[in-house]
Amino acid sequence: MRAILRLLVLGLVLGLTALLVPDSAPAPTRFTLVKVDRAAGVDVDPDVLWILGVGSDARPGEDPERTRGDALQMVGIDTRTGAATAVGIPRDSWVPIPGVGSNRVNAALYYGGPQLLGETVGNLLGVQPDYVMLAPFSALANLISGIGGITVDNPRAFADQYLHPEGWPAGKVRINGMKAVEFARVRKALPRGDFDRSANQQLVLRGIQEKIARKADQAGWIEKQVLSVLKHLKTHDVSPKDLFRIAQAIAQVDSAKITTCVLQGSIGNVGGASVVLPNTADAKRYGDAARDDATIERC
Repeated sequence: MRAILRLLVLGLVLGLTALLVPDSAPAPTRFTLVKVDRAAGVDVDPDVLWILGVGSDARPGEDPERTRGDALQMVGIDTRTGAATAVGIPRDSWVPIPGVGSNRVNAALYYGGPQLLGETVGNLLGVQPDYVMLAPFSALANLISGIGGITVDNPRAFADQYLHPEGWPAGKVRINGMKAVEFARVRKALPRGDFDRSANQQLVLRGIQEKIARKADQAGWIEKQVLSVLKHLKTHDVSPKDLFRIAQAIAQVDSAKITTCVLQGSIGNVGGASVVLPNTADAKRYGDAARDDATIERC
């Protein structure tokens, strides 16, 4: 049972947690797991599994694999020690996109799908993902509603005149459904914009992790969530062996060995548009630190 619980508890990965859509979801929503084609000679540790979790802002009728990714979390898991680390990438980070030129990092999904997005983020960190997990935000809202809402430890009070005018107070805040997603998506009302938004996304994911852990002992609850994963999962070039490898790696994660960082940078202007100029030295430092053991000791 603990192994299955840990499979669910890696709520630090937006795409992976969004897989756990309760059966009460109003309509089936597909989530996509893509195996990334790595270039020959890429220096990686075979015992560390890398998954890029992507929250897609696809509207109804749009292809979620060719829209702009709204939330990006790069996760490494050391299958030997159970350590795991998540690096949040602000979506407006201005980076080189292979074959396209420089643009916001999330535009890579629009131009070349999950493969190009994975390569772009991998180049930024110096570590290429093995898989890209793509999920729409409606799924995250359904998940949070299905588990009865979550509690986040909000470090600051903030409000958004369009999404949530009454705002969220500082301290322990209970949020549910789409309001939880809005908490994770607000940017302009936060003092550090994209950086604080990425940190808030990780607060939501920690809230999901804690709630799932509390509900896991309810008879049949875990089994229902695992069946829901299989029901809503779509794959590209992912074999049963790959799925087993991912499940086994996540099942081995030790919650005491999970770290999270958000890639920092400065705000810039390109062509009249506000963008994030990421600290590429820190990005490479994160990749170098986590490459062999999925551990980042200092953000």
